[in-house]
Amino acid sequence: MNQYEKSEQPPTASKTKYASRTELKVAIEELRAAFPLANSVVTDPDALKTHGSSEHSYHPAAPHAVIVRPTSTEDVVKVVNIARRYRVPITPYSGATSLEGHFSGYESISICLDMSGMDKIININVDDADLTCQAGARWEDINHVLKDKNIPLFFPLDPGPGATIGGMVGTGCSGTNAVRYGTARAEWFLNLTVVLPNGRVVKTRRRARKSAAGFDTAKLFIGAEGTLGIVTEATLRLTPVLPTKVAMAQFPDVQKAVSAVQEILQSPQGPHIQCIELLDDHMMDAINTAGFVDKPYPIEDTLFFKIQGDTASAKLASDVVRSIATKHGSSRFQFASTDHEAEEMWQNRKYALMSSLASHPGLRCWTTDVCVPVSRLPELVYETKKDLKECGLHSTIVGHVGDGNFHALILFDREHEFDTASGAVHRLVHRAVALDGTCTGEHGVGLGKKEYLIDELGENTVELMKTVKKAIDPLNIMNPGKLYPDENDKPYH
Repeated sequence: MNQYEKSEQPPTASKTKYASRTELKVAIEELRAAFPLANSVVTDPDALKTHGSSEHSYHPAAPHAVIVRPTSTEDVVKVVNIARRYRVPITPYSGATSLEGHFSGYESISICLDMSGMDKIININVDDADLTCQAGARWEDINHVLKDKNIPLFFPLDPGPGATIGGMVGTGCSGTNAVRYGTARAEWFLNLTVVLPNGRVVKTRRRARKSAAGFDTAKLFIGAEGTLGIVTEATLRLTPVLPTKVAMAQFPDVQKAVSAVQEILQSPQGPHIQCIELLDDHMMDAINTAGFVDKPYPIEDTLFFKIQGDTASAKLASDVVRSIATKHGSSRFQFASTDHEAEEMWQNRKYALMSSLASHPGLRCWTTDVCVPVSRLPELVYETKKDLKECGLHSTIVGHVGDGNFHALILFDREHEFDTASGAVHRLVHRAVALDGTCTGEHGVGLGKKEYLIDELGENTVELMKTVKKAIDPLNIMNPGKLYPDENDKPYH
């Protein structure tokens, strides 16, 4: 038995599900004794509120009871053992970029485990094209370090700016590169180090590129949103950096744009496409209005491409993309002529939220995502835009059109239009599921989407998920209230 495996047995069930206020106070004192350094244990009310809510989330929120800032796996074990002893819920927190209430406090009695200080890169194995880091490391920082060290490799999962590896694992993330490199559920996480609710530490597998030794326990934690354990370290698979060209094509409608995408991806040049992003006409208008571009774009449904490969292969792929786009009615096709122009063109996509907000000062933005089979995307976009227009809500749409995932950015007046915006989100999700899609392509479930899981997955599948949860976390101290539907959530009809 190693140092991590020395854990206490779960206490006998008591009448109180979670800690009483007295027990919580004792638990906090034990945490202070275990972490005596300044700012390692925080109970400042403003910090507790900030760590338990988000300006960009409109789901129920509550402050935590205490914030603990670990720096190692051993520290996390200490926290988990104290939490289990007193039945105090634990909610992991790091980049705070999630949108579905993942890090909201639980009934103001939870421990917020702030992993942001666990941001070290532990080692880089260039010859094996992998890297091991702590869970608080940001994906952008990892790629910057690789670039600064002149290592021609990168980690291709690219969710929103500021996202950390632990959160990316928890939500099963993806991003603009998904059409070429897939999602977190592919083989990008070779192994994970996880602290379980019983205080034991597991490492899900070795560093080999493939293994047939049992089922892949890493997959158990990808998408589990911190409800099965706390991820403290991860080994990431890296991939070569390839030269890229950025292009833009504009279309009279989404149907023609998606038809072009389907033909491009199914052509022999499809593997050279790194990203295909859809920005609807409202989004293009928002980019112009926000003033983030030197020269305004025409206001039409627009595709942005990243085409990768050496000069010869990129040229051939670019010619095919241009030809297919023209065939499907593209009114304008443009390559970025300089690196600066390419960077600006792509930044406009990555900062869609800021552009949307800047274009309508004073309004709030409810950002949600769904995903459907690519062939059903035009129908979903059309019906959604029609619905939002009838509601009188401003909105923009951006999407990873290559895999059918799109984000609706719904702008609304918090005081007068909250219920209208909420209703529009509900209808969008049910519309996507009815098209054989999912309630979330990459944001995760959290609080905001758990009511849709039975409708999407079926009662038996959800019950299987709950069975796994109960087996691993019988005291339900790991991020309770998230992911799993409540008992009164029924299939939507």
